[in-house]
Amino acid sequence: MDERPRTLLKALVSQRHWRYGDFVGHFARTAEQVVKKGTRNPTISEAQFRRWTAGTIRTLPSPDACRVLEEMFGVSATALFQAPPSPESPAPAFSLKAEIDMTARDASSEAGAAASASISDTTVDQLRDDVAQLARRYNTFSAFEVLQTARKLREESEQQRDRTQVPAQQQDLLITAGQACALLSAAAFDLGSLDGATRLARAAALYGETARYTPLRAFAGGTLAYIAYFSGRPAEAAQLAQRAQMFTGLGDVARRRLAAIEARAHGHRGDAVSAQQALNASHEARRGENDDLHDGVAGEFGFPDERLAMSNSSTCLLLGNGEQAETAARSALELVANKPETLRSVRVVGGAAVDLAAARLLSGDLDGAADALERLWIVPGEQRATGLLTRTARVRRALTDERFRRTPLASEVGERLEHFSRLAAQHQLGPAAGAVAALEG
Repeated sequence: MDERPRTLLKALVSQRHWRYGDFVGHFARTAEQVVKKGTRNPTISEAQFRRWTAGTIRTLPSPDACRVLEEMFGVSATALFQAPPSPESPAPAFSLKAEIDMTARDASSEAGAAASASISDTTVDQLRDDVAQLARRYNTFSAFEVLQTARKLREESEQQRDRTQVPAQQQDLLITAGQACALLSAAAFDLGSLDGATRLARAAALYGETARYTPLRAFAGGTLAYIAYFSGRPAEAAQLAQRAQMFTGLGDVARRRLAAIEARAHGHRGDAVSAQQALNASHEARRGENDDLHDGVAGEFGFPDERLAMSNSSTCLLLGNGEQAETAARSALELVANKPETLRSVRVVGGAAVDLAAARLLSGDLDGAADALERLWIVPGEQRATGLLTRTARVRRALTDERFRRTPLASEVGERLEHFSRLAAQHQLGPAAGAVAALEG
């Protein structure tokens, strides 16, 4: 029985060991090259493929389909649907040149498809630099500006991630999107939106988990702990901070930040022993280890010595230790003053000044408290964030103590603090946003 293919097309397909899926893939890629743009490319069903190779068609396919077939095999469409030549007269389609040409066309087409599934490394580098710049200049922007910029950076990171199939680029873009989310969480917190800040911090943690990037997971964990004790859940806050410290790959700055946050959580619980242990740990985290988020990017992701001192002064106030709180607050102010003016954070200056005032009020020094607050009034309205307003609320309550209640200076300072809070940016979010200022007692 004669088993020779009935058409040259069948012979060529069999020679290449193609099945329907192989054939239709080559056909589609070739069609993109030879069919006129704006014209619908021809498609081939499996049943049609069977008829073509079996030689049961009565007329040639459409002109576009014929052009595609001729480009694929280097033979006229008429010849393809006729019986193959005898072994003594091999067809030109079996020539080495034709095989090389077809292989070259396929390689070029597939390389183009692969190239279209990636993006320029320059694009990824620029997004990484933009996020880092926003983090480093966080304290020079209003929370609203950070919110708008970080949102655009996160969206662009996601758009670019959809355009690439390169694993390294995918991971880099997950990290930049996660860092943008972390900055969005910080801005939402500064504006008094604790629910929004929580959701954004969890999103940042999820980005870090997906990218297998532990510094981001640790930073987001610390932020969630910070939000938890401002939301009246100090026990949960302590657990979150402790859990974040268990991540590997963290540098000294990351561990210092998490220990300070844990100390504040214990302070809110009134657990003086655990708070002091965490305070000690925050000062002892100096092993010379770095990570590329808290140290490399730094800025809002960092935790310099003045922020550590300011945070610890608040912890000491929660524990009623005015002397230790004053020492820490004065240290924060001195550290800021020793920095170049362009690197001084008005938020740290304001926060440390308020803590210094609160510490002096504990010892009954009203004049000293008023003097400390002179550094507060320079903080512009857009920089008066949740943490700072919480501190001013503490001082306002302290001024209502029996020792100060009837003194003109206490009334004057109290009115100025009330006016200071009223002009804060977070009040633009409505009454609920300012409620956080009453959480810390």
